[in-house]
Amino acid sequence: MKLFWDDLDAADWDRHHVAASAALQQDWAYGSCMKAIGVPCVRGRVEAEGRTVALAQFIGRRLAGMVSLALCSRGPVWTESLTAADKAEVYRQLRAGLPWMRPRLALFTPEEALDGASGLSSWRRVMTGYSTVTLDLSQTREQLRAGFEGKWRNRLVAAESAGLTVQRLGANPAQFRWLLDQEDTMREQRGVEGLPSGFIERYIQARKSAAHTVLTLRADHQGERVAAMMFLLHGSAATYQVGWSNDTGRQFNAHNLLLWHAIEALQQRGVRLLDLGGVNTQRSAGIARFKLGTGGRVLTLAGTYL
Repeated sequence: MKLFWDDLDAADWDRHHVAASAALQQDWAYGSCMKAIGVPCVRGRVEAEGRTVALAQFIGRRLAGMVSLALCSRGPVWTESLTAADKAEVYRQLRAGLPWMRPRLALFTPEEALDGASGLSSWRRVMTGYSTVTLDLSQTREQLRAGFEGKWRNRLVAAESAGLTVQRLGANPAQFRWLLDQEDTMREQRGVEGLPSGFIERYIQARKSAAHTVLTLRADHQGERVAAMMFLLHGSAATYQVGWSNDTGRQFNAHNLLLWHAIEALQQRGVRLLDLGGVNTQRSAGIARFKLGTGGRVLTLAGTYL
């Protein structure tokens, strides 16, 4: 195998990323936006017999001004099936070949199930993996609706007759800035960390057409906004990134209606996989029930390896 650093352009990286329906954190635009706000980023590519078999995007930081920390989140992206031994060799080369000064640490949080972290048996797991829910949008709308849990579907039916109107917002920051402000307030109140300030606005503008980066929907009731959801698009996949609802929105199950409209809009844009994000039944039981009620697949990731 051979390792190369930063040798692909955006189009070639995107081609592999789209084919794999890979995660947001491995999207070219994600790395470019991180660079724009001062976060180091490098991209590795591994070849076997002249074929690209893996991509890995790392973002970095300095610890105590001395140690370089490189994180490959939700990666590497496997562009073809590999044996455990071959995966182990990819990890070894990426860790050994990182083009950042020593001392350094390489962390991987692979897009692997808890029982399938092939190639990492000799590594030390330093954090357990989180669980997420994914929806296969290659299904028909009829199949998806039939897959909703009964109570979830009943809430959708109720929302459809509650007099809510759904608006699709554009990419002008003035149209969605209020939603990001709500998200910042929620994080501060709950002590939750998220993407760096300014990242989402940069990401939305990262491609020529914002239709390839964002979908934002707002629910109104009697002329007043009551709920909203924002999804970041990355190739043939999308991630539920921001949600907000007030008491009226919760009363009328606005998020059920918004997600149903979002599914249709994402399918129209060629999205095949929707990542609804982490589920925590202890800290955020209501949000977890909402995501699980969609009938999506629960994926518990292997964790973080050093």
